Amino acid sequence: MPAVLPVAPLLANDSNKQPAPANEPIVKLFGDGEFYDGLPYLEQLQLANNKQPIKVDRYGAGGAVEELEKKFEAIIGKEKAIYMPSGTMANQFAIALLSGENIKVFVQDTSHVYRDEADAAQSIFNKRLMPLAKNQTFFTADELKKAIENLDSEEVFKSGLGCVSIENPVRRSDGRMVPIDEIKKISEYCRSRNIKLHLDGARIYLASAWSGISIKEYASYFDTIYISLYKYLGASGGAILCGEKSLIEKIPHMIKIHGGNMFGNWLNAAMASYKLDGIEERLQEAIKRSKEIFGSLNQIAGIKIAPLDGGTNIYSMKFPQGIQGQKFGESLTGYFIRMPRPDTNGEAKISVNETLLYREPKYIIDAIKDSINKAR
Repeated sequence: MPAVLPVAPLLANDSNKQPAPANEPIVKLFGDGEFYDGLPYLEQLQLANNKQPIKVDRYGAGGAVEELEKKFEAIIGKEKAIYMPSGTMANQFAIALLSGENIKVFVQDTSHVYRDEADAAQSIFNKRLMPLAKNQTFFTADELKKAIENLDSEEVFKSGLGCVSIENPVRRSDGRMVPIDEIKKISEYCRSRNIKLHLDGARIYLASAWSGISIKEYASYFDTIYISLYKYLGASGGAILCGEKSLIEKIPHMIKIHGGNMFGNWLNAAMASYKLDGIEERLQEAIKRSKEIFGSLNQIAGIKIAPLDGGTNIYSMKFPQGIQGQKFGESLTGYFIRMPRPDTNGEAKISVNETLLYREPKYIIDAIKDSINKAR
């Protein structure tokens, strides 16, 4: 049955919530997309419900969850998709199932799987993560091949190679991408050796938007792929994991025994499904506008905004000398624009996302110019 969303009264007594006025959305030159907290989240769900009545799921079955899974199956081109409570769970379950009884898993040193998932692979799933490319965005196919082929000579006991996991783009590397040529070579090598390959594609839509490579093509080089639902799809949490039907059908039991089987997941699934429609077009428009905005700002003496080498939506920005960060931020906030303040070196990392669509480029350009002048 359709969900009924009593938007207005639900948070009426929450004095700690200070959402931006509905008619004054904030352009945010940080992060990967818009985050909705409290009442604005419910307002977005009401818009989604107006577009298509939201149907509830029960323990991840049916309703908005099933609809979202079907969408991703078509987008990704894999046999089956499943809603997951978190990206960490999606990564860990995929790696565990792809590896089977084998222990070793090769990963990037900078990857979320290696650095940010609380050693779950080791402590829960009995997997040994083996990092490559210290402090680098990615390892090459040659580096992976050498590491695998040296295992017999470097280790006495054979515990077996399970799979390879790649994050793309890499959060700890300021959103830099793994080159598609390396992905192709790695995939070809792994398939020739019957080694399974997992993609931590939490932000794969950003890689696709900035590289021009389709989501489906990226996914085609891997056995499984995880995509986040809250980085840029508006949900408050959740993830999608895609792969072969025989593998994905094992996931519901794993979710249950690890305590992730929630009674209702439709709040996240419905939001992500609503924002998924048109996301690629909106990102392309944001990129187009950013080029106009950055090109104009780069005409100002002392300002230099440049993309990162191999980067996606994060750019480096050099401010004119003598800018007072607090004054700059306060002025810009008055224009309903927020961005990182310059550090002690007069530099900051700024991000392109679809909040750039809230205002015309000229408005943003003029606001930043005025705020810089006021902060001198």
